[in-house]
Amino acid sequence: MTLLELMPVLMFAGLVVFMLFGYPVSFSLGAVGLFFGFISIEFGYFDFNFLQAIPGRVFGGILSNELLLAIPFFTFMGAILEKCGLAEDMLESMGQLFGPIRGGLGYSTIIVGFILGAITGTVAAQVIAMAMITMPVMMRYNYNMRYATGVLAASGTITQLVPPSLVLVVLADQLGRSVGDMYLGAWGPSLLQIALFAGYTFVLGLVKPEHVPPVPRTLHGWPLIEKCMWGIIPSAVLIFLVLGTIMMGLATPTEAGAMGTVGSIILAVVRNAPMTRFDKIAFGGGVAAALLGCLFGALNLGYLPFRISFTVMFAGVIWLCWRAWNVEELRKLIVEALQVTMRITAMVAFILVGATCFSITFQGVDGNLWVEHLMSGLPGGVWGFLVVVNLFVFFLAFFLDFFEIAFIIVPMLAPVAQKLLTPVVGADAALIWFGVMLCVNMQTSFMHPPFGFALFYLRSVVSKEVKSSDIYWGAIPWVLLQLIMVILVIAFPISVTYFLDNTPKVDPNSVKIEIVAPNDEEGNAPPDFGAPARK
Repeated sequence: MTLLELMPVLMFAGLVVFMLFGYPVSFSLGAVGLFFGFISIEFGYFDFNFLQAIPGRVFGGILSNELLLAIPFFTFMGAILEKCGLAEDMLESMGQLFGPIRGGLGYSTIIVGFILGAITGTVAAQVIAMAMITMPVMMRYNYNMRYATGVLAASGTITQLVPPSLVLVVLADQLGRSVGDMYLGAWGPSLLQIALFAGYTFVLGLVKPEHVPPVPRTLHGWPLIEKCMWGIIPSAVLIFLVLGTIMMGLATPTEAGAMGTVGSIILAVVRNAPMTRFDKIAFGGGVAAALLGCLFGALNLGYLPFRISFTVMFAGVIWLCWRAWNVEELRKLIVEALQVTMRITAMVAFILVGATCFSITFQGVDGNLWVEHLMSGLPGGVWGFLVVVNLFVFFLAFFLDFFEIAFIIVPMLAPVAQKLLTPVVGADAALIWFGVMLCVNMQTSFMHPPFGFALFYLRSVVSKEVKSSDIYWGAIPWVLLQLIMVILVIAFPISVTYFLDNTPKVDPNSVKIEIVAPNDEEGNAPPDFGAPARK
């Protein structure tokens, strides 16, 4: 084996060594890429001009990619909603609604995890917020500790998969597919996962009812209805605006993310600021205008009504944002959310730059061909490829964050996945199926003891009364449920492709093209093709 053939293997080994020493992944990627790049130049595999593609791709591809602008918007939206108390409202209202049912707090945690997963976008924020609010209540009513820790950690990982997840936005960008199609593909597994979690809670309530006792309801009648409405409807409207505008083609993911950011500030104002009568009118008018704008767009009634509606909405938004800045508590809240957003955005930007350095050199030493030959030659064909890739990503997610996997591993595997999976689900759906499958897989590794990130987040916020052994043992049933999800998505691609555009495609062989020749200068029609010309 020549040195050129060994270079891809050596690059991966070098990256692992850097990370084992604890260096940040972004700088490890850049260092390994440049180091092996200079070695490749020295051995004549390519010249120095080849590395000029690095700044070209950074400035021409990454910094000009409008889709990546959705990252700070979605991150800021999630940070605002996490800190403004919306999660607390939802958990309290769901707890009141499902509490008297055996396992009611578990059901409410799963449902709120599903809703929050659509608006927060980060596992850390969701696990921490839900654990701080729900764990004391579960402990007070003697819920089994292992079930309580398991359901909290598992519900926190749902955020990876539920549209409009930031994870799906990044995967769509890396796989070269539309965000709308990625959202459509994720709906089936998202609903199936919720059903599995709820089914496990139901069975546990039958087999060991003392593990999930009912909780007495303190609200009844109209107060209960009002509590549930204020706890659920605001977040549901925000999800509809963000997700609906993308799915209906009314806005790009970046525009929808900006709209969601504004909506999160509005919800923070409505919940935390003293509302005057004019504030309530501005809020109500803005919400009504936004819903009318979406309706006008869906009915294709023209651009002018749509524009007028959203102009009215943004006028109300500007007023409420000004009110938020004048309330001291909200102005702390907003500054903290901006700090979180800047940290995550900076991390993603540095990972992208480092991954670009690594991938350019990797391509220069024919690393893509090495990956293709390695994966294409696996026993079992398509199914062997899927099993190996899922095991590979499963173990990588112990040590790497989602962004690192998306920017390093996914671009290498995407061409092979497109080639191998197209015969199974078609060219249009192949990478959608592959991307959603990776999302489900990474959810599993977030829960796997003792390395699961969700377990670390949970340990950091629960009281000392909760043993680490309870957290680890409590995660195992939910890991098994998520492994079942991975198997179901692999075995039944229709769980992903069902909601995609399955309209019949036009057969090119059935297309008949008729060419009509123009009249001559005197206005006479031409003779029929194939017929003898008249004299």
